[in-house]
Amino acid sequence: MATSVKIFDTTLRDGTQGEGISLSVEDKMKIARKLDSLGIHYIEGGWPGSNNKDIEFFTRVKELDLKNAKVTAFGSTRRKDTLPENDMNLNRILEVGVPVATIFGKSWDFHVHQAIQTTLEENLAMIYDSVKYLKSHGLEVIYDAEHFFDGYKNNSEYALQTIKKAEEAGADWIVLCDTNGGSLPHEVTQIVTTVRQAISTPIGIHAHNDCELGVANSLAAVMAGATQVQGTINGFGERCGNANLVSIIPNLQLKLDYECVSAEQLASLSSVARYVSEIANMHLPVNQPYVGSAAFAHKGGIHVSAILRNSSTYEHIEPELVGNKQRVLVSELAGQSNLVFKAQELGLDFDTNNRQTKQLIEQIKEMEHQGFQFEGADATLELLIRNAYGKLEEAFTLDSFKIMVVKNANQPVITEAIVKLTINGETVYNAAEGNGPVNALDNALRKCLQQYYPALQSMYLSDYKVRVLDEKDTTAAKVRVLIETTDSSGSWSTVGVSGNVIEASWDALIDSIRYALIGKARAIVHSDDHKERVGLVNH
Repeated sequence: MATSVKIFDTTLRDGTQGEGISLSVEDKMKIARKLDSLGIHYIEGGWPGSNNKDIEFFTRVKELDLKNAKVTAFGSTRRKDTLPENDMNLNRILEVGVPVATIFGKSWDFHVHQAIQTTLEENLAMIYDSVKYLKSHGLEVIYDAEHFFDGYKNNSEYALQTIKKAEEAGADWIVLCDTNGGSLPHEVTQIVTTVRQAISTPIGIHAHNDCELGVANSLAAVMAGATQVQGTINGFGERCGNANLVSIIPNLQLKLDYECVSAEQLASLSSVARYVSEIANMHLPVNQPYVGSAAFAHKGGIHVSAILRNSSTYEHIEPELVGNKQRVLVSELAGQSNLVFKAQELGLDFDTNNRQTKQLIEQIKEMEHQGFQFEGADATLELLIRNAYGKLEEAFTLDSFKIMVVKNANQPVITEAIVKLTINGETVYNAAEGNGPVNALDNALRKCLQQYYPALQSMYLSDYKVRVLDEKDTTAAKVRVLIETTDSSGSWSTVGVSGNVIEASWDALIDSIRYALIGKARAIVHSDDHKERVGLVNH
């Protein structure tokens, strides 16, 4: 039977200390619900002694009826020369009514003298009294030994005394913290092994990523005997971040045969990582292991040819185990194998020996030479393939568009776009204002189309990026525009390239609409007779 490792998530507390991250109470509620569904064992909700927002969260989180996770509140040991029953931080933990308390104390004699400016003996008493006080009120107590690895390397005897005091007071867990993130895996292995022999209380690891070793150090600690791992989703956290649970969980479960969550819960890992990233308004790196969109993406033609025969040739696990999927990127490096793979995904009969295929490969290579990039624009690529094989029927054509930008003194800029289309043989003409020319074009285009394709109302532009391709050409340079569009079924990306940023944006916008209409807009209503048409395009 696999050894069980408990997962302790501190995204809602330590993760929010990362630069650019600020979560509302509602955000924290949403993330807590998602973490519970993933099978996380402990969710650290915040520090009730530090702010009212965290107190509100602890009040409201009781509404969620969590199935898997225990909610824990964070705090410090009592203040020096203060009785625990008179300590505000400890009493706030009791007041919010959580079943688990996580408190930290000093392990490094340097910190005892410099940070809290007390004696080594008083620090030991602070640890003992605080754990004992919380245990006397029936709480499960997790003791975080702050700066333990630095403290151990500086004065191993005293560092061990601190955790023995926590054990003596009845702590349920003793977590060794690499607070500065400066330890190396071999040091973690050696120190955890020593601690494991010195105490009988279960051990946890809390690693930071300042040397980009947060995941490695967490794995090393588990292999040396730790049975709890603390970290955050996507490695959010102060400075370089905390240990990334999104990598730790599958590494433990799929590589080292530890039991963290169920197989069904593990299969939701990618969606949880993306969800938390979206709520926190942080970009999820495409190359993030296991869950990034490029984690199982293949570009080189030789690689693609091999995975078509057996995916394990270039993939260390099945992507579906963590809720991800295999992707094949088409670019100037690609050969026929890449297009064969994409065509199979689309259900097209793709003959690698015919003239259309060779022409399509040359077209893609020429477009990339001009500045197009299809790795991040799968929707535009699909439209190219379908069009090359006669599987794309145009839902509308552009007659013209105009954009007017007016700026009067001491007045905000007003932008208006006028779009003229032909739809089902009819000329459709609409105008709309917007926050800038691209938004105005998008609004006018939708006003033209939504009376025919009501399903487009659920679409929205979720990301817009402009990249200058030739900086030396300054304002005359070509630009590449990438647009991400989202609806209830998912997201897709399109690309446009031009020396004119408006034209590049228009091309990407048009592709986003064209892609949405491939099997997405089901109710298509004609303005004259209101008859429904289904199946606009061939599949």
